[in-house]
Amino acid sequence: MADSSAQAEWPPVPEAAVGWTHRHVRPRVVIKADLLPAVSVVSLVALLGVPLGWGWSRLAPATRMRVVPGGDRVALPMENWHRFTDLAVFMLLGLAAGIVIAVAVWFLRARRGPVMLCAAVVGSALSGVFAMRMGTAFANSLFAIEEAPSVGQVVSEAPELTTWWIVLAQPLAAAFTYGILAVWNSQDDLGRRLG
Repeated sequence: MADSSAQAEWPPVPEAAVGWTHRHVRPRVVIKADLLPAVSVVSLVALLGVPLGWGWSRLAPATRMRVVPGGDRVALPMENWHRFTDLAVFMLLGLAAGIVIAVAVWFLRARRGPVMLCAAVVGSALSGVFAMRMGTAFANSLFAIEEAPSVGQVVSEAPELTTWWIVLAQPLAAAFTYGILAVWNSQDDLGRRLG
């Protein structure tokens, strides 16, 4: 009898509560609050193209050319390889910058999400364009020839970038790195609530 009286004291459990589980509410993507910081990220990242261009102009090798009769210039043997080296140096600088930018934007914990990813990618694309434009301008001023060279003289011609596709290295590296960080985080809100 003692057992039955102890059971009677407890209130009965409703049948609806027996199969109850915690309902997980997914966090929503915040767009409006992230727009102003995203514009700031785009602007700041785009301005990084100027020092990247300056660094490329100092690191990329010049092509040594011999002046032939008629004023034309002919590259010395093995100097044509520098066209590839110019592209490779620019690409490596862009990849490194894209990785650093993505990690820096990821550390803005309270703003993590697709808006900041888009800001980092757009800013990196603009940075690549600025780096290409400013880099060739810096290189042309660095290797400027002030007086007409004589026939047979060897002159250094400024490095150049022969394709625009190289600009995509930086935004692709930023998108890939940010994506890896988001997957590695594995939280629904990417840790925003902790920021």
